[in-house]
Amino acid sequence: MKRFFATIAVLLGVTASLAACSSAEPVELSQDTVIIDVRTPAEFASGHLEGAVNIDVQSPDFAAQVMELDQDGDYFIYCRSGNRSGQAIAQMNQMGFSDMTNGGSVADASEASGIEVVTP
Repeated sequence: MKRFFATIAVLLGVTASLAACSSAEPVELSQDTVIIDVRTPAEFASGHLEGAVNIDVQSPDFAAQVMELDQDGDYFIYCRSGNRSGQAIAQMNQMGFSDMTNGGSVADASEASGIEVVTP
């Protein structure tokens, strides 16, 4: 009986996790919002949100590239899973940026913003 309840608990947890992953919260982006893809250039080339700029968070010159941006700007940042975009937001926050939204993965960012994924 314990095994049955444990199995049910695991299944409920997996179902809840899948539901949470599959529905991105809609976001309203202004015309001034800068969309930043923080994946590698190769990942960016495989498909990115239309109009996005690529600033690789793992690049040694990430901070230098970010410092060229307006600290008072509005930024929508995404990556492959949401992990690197979270890291980028943390770094940018330490550099004085404050208006940033984590779009999560490419698919989540596309769904939430309504912006298509394009390939070169």
